[in-house]
Amino acid sequence: MALIDVRVAEIIDETPTIRSFRLVRIDGRPLGTYQAGAHVDVVGPTAITRQYSLCSTPEDPDAYTVAVKREEHSRGGSAALHALQVGDVIRISEPRNLLGIDADAEHHILVAAGIGITPMLSMARYLDLHGQDFALHYFARSHEEAAFLGLLEEKCPQKLHAHLGVPRAGHEPILRAALADAPGGSHVYLCGPEGFMDTVVRVAGESFPEERIHREAFTAAEQPDPDGDRPFEVELEGATYAVPAGRSIVEVLQEAGCDVDTSCQEGICGTCIMTVLDGTPEHRDNVLTRAEKAANATIAVCVSRAQGDRLVLDYF
Repeated sequence: MALIDVRVAEIIDETPTIRSFRLVRIDGRPLGTYQAGAHVDVVGPTAITRQYSLCSTPEDPDAYTVAVKREEHSRGGSAALHALQVGDVIRISEPRNLLGIDADAEHHILVAAGIGITPMLSMARYLDLHGQDFALHYFARSHEEAAFLGLLEEKCPQKLHAHLGVPRAGHEPILRAALADAPGGSHVYLCGPEGFMDTVVRVAGESFPEERIHREAFTAAEQPDPDGDRPFEVELEGATYAVPAGRSIVEVLQEAGCDVDTSCQEGICGTCIMTVLDGTPEHRDNVLTRAEKAANATIAVCVSRAQGDRLVLDYF
């Protein structure tokens, strides 16, 4: 996976626990534009890699902005990034998009909670700039804890619906009202805590087909007990590799010299997705949609396995 050296050009305390970091290339060249909703891998000072949504203007080629919430029980990733200072150098990947704006949608309903506002911010900025029809529903505990709320109130006040201080039990009625009168051809996009997204998906699923509900999650799916794993074979470009119980497909392929990129090793970033030519995967990731998993045409090889004795794979 190619990484880019970037310098921290600006740091802003968006809330008491969320900081945004404006990043520029250390060689002065532009970073380039990206598709709204994209994210990057960030390798922080402690060499821990985490995925963060880009929340800058997608068509600004000069800099990227990410926002990081300092987690109370951080394993070192968010805490290390919060210790960065202007001028420090870190490494990021090129942008990848798992939550892109659907080009066929006639109306876009963006739903965010907490730090989940980050991908929605870039999407709202893009949609507003291009005059596309959308509404943004933003849930936060308070005005003080609502990152980028002032910017949204300034840039797209008519499209913004801020729901501040609403307890979890009050989310569902608001969501039902927001989705009840949605124009035909609407798509729903969501990001936030897992429980919040589960509620949005359940409510939206009552009136929206699955292919019109788009979510982004950077939380790993709970994995089954590895004692239940069984060995199988993987074929790639005519060569066959044995994947024993207790080892992942990507570990075996990389050890054999195959050029398979990986990043999170948790099934949440999409870096390691490969094409399935034959066989049935046992999906254990939290990145492919339900429809993609049902199609069995792709697999996240860092966590997923085979249901049978053999998988035939190709590069994605």
